[in-house]
Amino acid sequence: MPTPPSVVHRRACDVGRNGHNGGVSNSALSPLPSADRPDVAARLRDALLGASFTADGLLELLGAPAYAALARSEVVPALRATRGDTPLETLVRLFLLQQPVPHARVADVLPVDACLEAGWLTGVGGDEVAAAVDIRPYGGPDGEDWFIVSDLGCAVGGAGGIGSRDEGVVLGVGGASTTLAGITVRTPVAAALDLGTGSGIQALHAARHATRVTATDLNPRALHTTALTLALSGAPAADLREGSLFEPIAADETYDLIVSNPPFVISPGARLTYRDGGMGGDDLCRTLVQQAGDRLTEGGYAQFLANWQHVEGEDWQDRLRSWVPRGCDAWIVQREVQDVTQYAELWLRDAGDHRSDPVEYQARYDAWLDEFEARKVKSVGFGWITLRKTGAVEPSVTVEEWPHSIEQPLGEAVRAHFDRVDYLRATDDAALLAGHFKLAAEVVQEQVGLPGAEDPEHVVLRQHRGMRRATKVDTVGAGFAGVCDGTLSAGRILDAIAQLVGEDPVLLRDRTPAQIRLLVEQGFLDPVE
Repeated sequence: MPTPPSVVHRRACDVGRNGHNGGVSNSALSPLPSADRPDVAARLRDALLGASFTADGLLELLGAPAYAALARSEVVPALRATRGDTPLETLVRLFLLQQPVPHARVADVLPVDACLEAGWLTGVGGDEVAAAVDIRPYGGPDGEDWFIVSDLGCAVGGAGGIGSRDEGVVLGVGGASTTLAGITVRTPVAAALDLGTGSGIQALHAARHATRVTATDLNPRALHTTALTLALSGAPAADLREGSLFEPIAADETYDLIVSNPPFVISPGARLTYRDGGMGGDDLCRTLVQQAGDRLTEGGYAQFLANWQHVEGEDWQDRLRSWVPRGCDAWIVQREVQDVTQYAELWLRDAGDHRSDPVEYQARYDAWLDEFEARKVKSVGFGWITLRKTGAVEPSVTVEEWPHSIEQPLGEAVRAHFDRVDYLRATDDAALLAGHFKLAAEVVQEQVGLPGAEDPEHVVLRQHRGMRRATKVDTVGAGFAGVCDGTLSAGRILDAIAQLVGEDPVLLRDRTPAQIRLLVEQGFLDPVE
């Protein structure tokens, strides 16, 4: 199983829901801190920053091995690294390891009484305090020091595992959250919508480049947690609305950017709000995609993580094409596929069911397989869906499988993909040959052949950025790409190549535009405006 797509999914509906990290308990959810005390949140933030309770500070204190162990939910190395009494060690024990700490020790670091009053801390026994919520440092894309709030033990790498099976539990930042944040197009916009906000990580990112951010969630506890995340991170407040999918959005409201890491797990029931969509099969993801088109402004983007069924007798790509709403271009990337047994086991472990009674576990497993059998589902795909609202008469819909390594952040590459779509749609072959192109940055040429052979068996162009694609080209394609520096038009380059290889330049001009279009479409060549 390829590593990058595994990261995309295995921490997918995690959004911090690391159920395989030691099981879950049935403890009730703790009361959340007050969202109406921005003064306390600001004082707490200042204290956390003052003690270097940041992503960089933690790495320096714990060291790479202990820091990585936390992500595997192994706490012993971090416990050993925090046996002192420095302010940062105190905060690590309190919020990351969720250990009770003496009141006096915390008072040296935090405004403890105000934090107790506002609910960020709780009293334990006579002279100790404990964290009421999980607070996790998170580094923003431009070096911002942010903090993600979630229920106790519910951050990925949380010390205690998921703290509750309560359907309203709110989880922290997982691999899916960071994947979606990385692929999101980050251009300045007037209005952004984070649909199914959870702990608020997408709303936090959107606040950097959107004038107005709206965040929705079916779970009111998630909306409360998002307000805490934004306040503790020093970000502007969002417009928080309760409801499912687009229900909280008025019919005439549109957005320049819509993002969602929805509860996309295809399951036989809606046990956990954060992951189970409550609709049959992949209907939640389909509905979300189909309804997004009417909520976008012209030129706006909607970007989702999703699961989809591979149904017996049906082409999965055709299934996804049917989801794309009218008036939208789409780029859909499948990153991983699991057979139904792997998929069921993944999410049974996510909920900790593998640690429950064996008979109950087997019954739940059987129910998942019954559901898939009834729907003739043979496997499940995971990946990304990006829509862009356009008035094009013939929308561009690209559906592809790409399980290979990529380079995040990918948002700029996503934007560039749709720019290239616009260019190719508006450019006929005559205009293409009159155009000028540059070889994209970080593209290298590889020649493959037997040692000592006069000519290579084939030539490969390979990207070292973005999607990291590789494509095989013929001698003409390799020669063409190699001299594209924006100086000469495509037609003039082909005429020179024809003279070198002794080919009719007219015939070469006739047969080469398709190869040029492919190189542009895949990002190997950039048009020079």
